[in-house]
Amino acid sequence: MMAEVENLVLDHLRHMRGQLDRMENDIGEIKGRLGRLEAGLAQVHVALAEQSLRLDRLDARVTRIEKRLDLVEG
Repeated sequence: MMAEVENLVLDHLRHMRGQLDRMENDIGEIKGRLGRLEAGLAQVHVALAEQSLRLDRLDARVTRIEKRLDLVEG
């Protein structure tokens, strides 16, 4: 009887350990994917900043052209 209880407990512990191992693998995968998402988002931010700078330069050029052609006051 005691051996059966020990076997049952060991079986449950093995099952729990297997589940924990799978969860550990899943969490590792999730961390990797999150890291890649963060890197991708950072690249998007850089691209947006670059576009903003280009638009600012274009705005300055258009403003300068408008002033030279006397299209605006100033």
